[in-house]
Amino acid sequence: MKRNFLKISAIAILLLIVTISCNKDANVDKVTLDKGNITLSIGETAILTATVYPEDAANKTVSWTSSNTDVAIVTNGTVTAKEIGSTTIIVITEDGNYTAKCVVTVTSAKWVEINGIKWAKFNVNMPGTFAANPEDAGMFYQWNRKVGWSSTDPMINSNGGTTWDTTGAEGTIWEKANDPCPVGWRVPTFSELESLIDAASQWTTVNDVTGRIFGSDTQTLFLPASGHRCIALVGGLHYVDTTGYYWSSSIDYSNGAYNLGFTNISVSIGDHEGNGSGRSAGFSVRCVAE
Repeated sequence: MKRNFLKISAIAILLLIVTISCNKDANVDKVTLDKGNITLSIGETAILTATVYPEDAANKTVSWTSSNTDVAIVTNGTVTAKEIGSTTIIVITEDGNYTAKCVVTVTSAKWVEINGIKWAKFNVNMPGTFAANPEDAGMFYQWNRKVGWSSTDPMINSNGGTTWDTTGAEGTIWEKANDPCPVGWRVPTFSELESLIDAASQWTTVNDVTGRIFGSDTQTLFLPASGHRCIALVGGLHYVDTTGYYWSSSIDYSNGAYNLGFTNISVSIGDHEGNGSGRSAGFSVRCVAE
């Protein structure tokens, strides 16, 4: 009997040890962030996601800090850009003080507001993207088409093609599916181009690039005189550095398409050749916020 009691006791102790071992809380040994570097414009936000390891860690509580709160702040992983500069966002685990970092670069705002309309500071480059700088030409687009064409030679489009389409696109408005602007932006309307002209402008040079600056005070918009790809030249470059052409999403009474055109002495809205033929010209696109 005594021997059986000792045997049962030993089994009970072993089960207790196993139970305690299985229920023991796992300690944190690492934390990671889903992004190591992000670039934001002033006023923009981004969400960082922290992952604490191991998966069965008992305490996954983390805190967030910014090395320069003048540049950007962080709240529960949401980063808000405040001023131009650079800062490091750090996530810290409560258990073990493990850290992960993300470098945040804040640039100037991507838009300016003129007469109540938010204009992008940059021309459209590849479909869905902006050019790197306000004075960059980006790519040329035919009306109601989402294929960009190089603004310098050799002539090549965003799909790698080299044959210019001489036909004009169908439709009465620049369709959303064909809009080359980035998400949250679109090709401006005729009336929005009129509003930009009403803000007044002057011919100027920015970083050796000629063009017109619209607006006043801190709310100014530079449009480079990038020229265009000409119908008569079957897509050949024309008037580079002397003229700027920018599409609207609107057509006129003759089935042409309205556009903003300017030189060093004038600025106006034209209907680039009626009967639809003018739609095959390659012009710049400057987007407005949706």
